Amino acid sequence: MATVEGQQVQRRFDAGWWFKQGVIGGLIAGIVFAVFEMVVAALLNGVNAFFMPLRMIGGIVLGSQALQPAYPLVSAAVTGIVVHMILSMVFGVIFAVIVAYIPQLASTPAWLLVSASVFGLLLWLVNFYLIAPAAGWVWFPTNANPVVQFFAHTFFYGTVLGLYLNQVEDRQPEG
Repeated sequence: MATVEGQQVQRRFDAGWWFKQGVIGGLIAGIVFAVFEMVVAALLNGVNAFFMPLRMIGGIVLGSQALQPAYPLVSAAVTGIVVHMILSMVFGVIFAVIVAYIPQLASTPAWLLVSASVFGLLLWLVNFYLIAPAAGWVWFPTNANPVVQFFAHTFFYGTVLGLYLNQVEDRQPEG
């Protein structure tokens, strides 16, 4: 629901619009998330760890050998970027569609930011502690710093996604 000239206007569900905003918001949040992950990896583990987040993500497709220093960095990093951006956009679409179907999640900017942040937190918990071990990607729950992952997923993905959707929500086509 948006406010226009002091009146609340009911927004209609436009799947295409929400899909597009989810893609864009997921892309933006994914970039912010990746930069945060890479900078923090370098700060905590030395400059050689800067690309480790991309190696870990690339390992989803390439296997655990992508984490090894002997594995070509360009292959691991490019694969990691592609996989990360695709997943970021998919997760952005999922959240945007959830908001479209449950408009109360966007009833206020604060509620939208909290909802998006919780979504980011849940992404971390589900992806790292349920999906990754089941898929054999054990390096996620074992090699990643949980404090960093909490902040990365909750605030540098979830909150950023919520901020974007909050900015564009008032531009949704009216019903």
